[in-house]
Amino acid sequence: QVQLVESGGGLVQPGGSLRLSCAASGITFSMYTMDWYRQAPGQQRELVATVIRDGNTDYADSVKGRFTISRDNAKNTVYLQMNSLKPEDSAVYYCRAKWLHINYWGQGTQVTVSS
Repeated sequence: QVQLVESGGGLVQPGGSLRLSCAASGITFSMYTMDWYRQAPGQQRELVATVIRDGNTDYADSVKGRFTISRDNAKNTVYLQMNSLKPEDSAVYYCRAKWLHINYWGQGTQVTVSS
């Protein structure tokens, strides 16, 4: 059974930081591209950051320079370090594991940036 479990969300003030984690089980983690997506109320789910098998990364323009995605294949975990958070970063954040045509999603973790 495949599971992706996100954690680390919460309420943070503007300018603050959070570190999200996504622990995977039931897959050969190192083979998968890992993504972080987010979805705010009334908006489409958007891709935030990607880390591929060899560790190369890519980011949405809106988070470049503030967010860092990383993976630990020994722990089957992908991380999203979020710094200099803004109110517009508030959303439910989801991790996705992708390999060829196969996609698995986590249940999401809420991030709220507010004073």
